[in-house]
Amino acid sequence: MMRLRRHHQYAHAMDATSRELIMQRWSVIQDELLPQLKIEVGALTPKLERVIHILEWVRIEEFVASSWCGLGRPPVERAWLANAFVAKAVLGLATTVGLIERLTIDRALRRICGFPLHRKLPSEATFSRAFAEFASAKLAERVHEALIRTHLGDRLIGHLSRDGTAIEARERPARSAAGAEAPSRSAELPLFASASSTKPHAAAVAVRSEKKRGRPRKGEVRAPAKESPIKRQRSQTLAEMIAEIPTACDRGTKCNAQGYKVSWNGYKLHLDTADCGVPVAALLSSASMHDSRAAIPLSLISAARVTNLYDVMDAAYCSLELHEHCRTLGHVPLIDHNRRGGEKIEFEPTDAVRYNERTVAERSNARLKDEFGGRNVRVTGPIKVMSHLMFGVLALSADQLMRLLL
Repeated sequence: MMRLRRHHQYAHAMDATSRELIMQRWSVIQDELLPQLKIEVGALTPKLERVIHILEWVRIEEFVASSWCGLGRPPVERAWLANAFVAKAVLGLATTVGLIERLTIDRALRRICGFPLHRKLPSEATFSRAFAEFASAKLAERVHEALIRTHLGDRLIGHLSRDGTAIEARERPARSAAGAEAPSRSAELPLFASASSTKPHAAAVAVRSEKKRGRPRKGEVRAPAKESPIKRQRSQTLAEMIAEIPTACDRGTKCNAQGYKVSWNGYKLHLDTADCGVPVAALLSSASMHDSRAAIPLSLISAARVTNLYDVMDAAYCSLELHEHCRTLGHVPLIDHNRRGGEKIEFEPTDAVRYNERTVAERSNARLKDEFGGRNVRVTGPIKVMSHLMFGVLALSADQLMRLLL
């Protein structure tokens, strides 16, 4: 992008507040950069002005330059490509081909991203290779973390709302290893039973005896009950937790706001959202993974970036282990009670008011899907899917911060 480097304007303001620095940067964009661009490429649409402000906020080219190993395209050209993928999320473009077509016909967007008008645009293969490199290096994740630490790291956040949202993918669900090895029950049973047969088939007996019920007989030794993933996470490191989270594309099912079950092929994105509407941390998992398994690792990631008072979650996260974990972090858990067939425990009136803050997570999920490409996932594989979504989360975070601080 044709960026204005005005560090000398900010150097004298070391004792100024963050808001004053932001307002100085805003005035530089409004008074110098936008008029200069309008002279060069003509009038700018509100969408393109939004792209300019978000690129100036995230400053992704600084991270591209720091990760360059000396091979491939020089940092400045890699920065143009990185800017283009941020613009792709802001403009809601579904595919890389659509991004290239837009850059081809839109001189203003081309200059905003940094591509010289006299040079030919890189090929589709170049864009695809660059995206794969950015995904492997977790470029969008690193930029988002820096953005959160810079603007929210020294602030006290009241509520952090946790929620998972369905991500539909255009790839086939991975076949379960357990399902591939274990023969189906229908394959073990005969198609037709003799009318004179009074005893169940031997195969059916074997199927029923796989899982024994009731109390063990005298002297019988049974395998110990399998430890729940959440309980196991309490004794694991963050790296170990993330390594155990399944990320393969599969089929997920959950109840929507109307109480109906909906199913999809793809993934699930888990977000921690501050009560100001800014996503603080994100994790990607298989669609079938229960939301509660992402709670502890996600809370540890968020705790390393911001300080908050309340952890707000719906009934899917209701468990004694999660209540205890929140308290060990110094947070107050506000988790809707899951009665599981029993009597529901309601919030106290004051806690019920605080719990209503959880709707900010649903609004962030909706904005990510409707405005920043979360509904248009055309890449395949968990690494690329996460990168695509994180470019959207990055743009959403910068846009929301601008709304709050300007």
